[in-house]
Amino acid sequence: MMMTKQHVRLGLLALTLTGLAACQPAVPDSGAGVGFGDYSEYQRQREAQLSGQANGASGLPPASAVSSEPLSPSGGIGGAGNTTGEGADIAAQTRAALNSANGTSGAGTVNASPSNPPPVAVNSAGLSRENDFDAVGEQRSIADDKALIAQNRANYTQIQPEALPSRTDTGPNIVAYALQTTHSVGQPQYRRTSLLSSEGRYQRSCAAFPSPDLAQRAFLEGGGPDRDRKGLDPDGDGYACDWDPRPFRKAAGG
Repeated sequence: MMMTKQHVRLGLLALTLTGLAACQPAVPDSGAGVGFGDYSEYQRQREAQLSGQANGASGLPPASAVSSEPLSPSGGIGGAGNTTGEGADIAAQTRAALNSANGTSGAGTVNASPSNPPPVAVNSAGLSRENDFDAVGEQRSIADDKALIAQNRANYTQIQPEALPSRTDTGPNIVAYALQTTHSVGQPQYRRTSLLSSEGRYQRSCAAFPSPDLAQRAFLEGGGPDRDRKGLDPDGDGYACDWDPRPFRKAAGG
């Protein structure tokens, strides 16, 4: 059988492909799938590492990581401290307070233990101790106290009472008026003209006064409580612009 040119080309192409395949490196087969291991086992190990419990370890440092050496007076652990400046002053004050509470002079070491008593509070406010008889007795004698009392009496200045100033205001007294009346607020006592007692006029007239006391005073000066020329008492109870006599009566015990 004679081979045609097409058969020759196909044969050459097959040989070429076979040669290229032989040049490719072989891929090892681990037999465990993608990742070369069990994914569930990898996930468990990863979670253990993230939670700080891999290989049986916990998230807290071991007990041996905390030093059990005593604190030396210089501020270090078992040796000279390295604090300087303000930190050294604070450390020195703390050591002095701890030594005072423990009854030591500071030459020995201060054990870092929760059983140590709290530092003694130092009174630096300079509070008076005049009520402490023992403390005062140490500072001065009875004779000194007598001399101090005599000196204080000599420095006293006695002011003689003076006469009360005379009242120069001759206008109506709203306090006296409140104590003279006995009827309640809103209880009519005096006749009012309807033309002069409109609600609008009442609102405008009362708005001209900063307080009900001043309105009551002006009401009495203008002829009240019998007459109400400015329309300050439209209900005729004798009290202008919501003025209330009860606080004055209560203050007087009535």
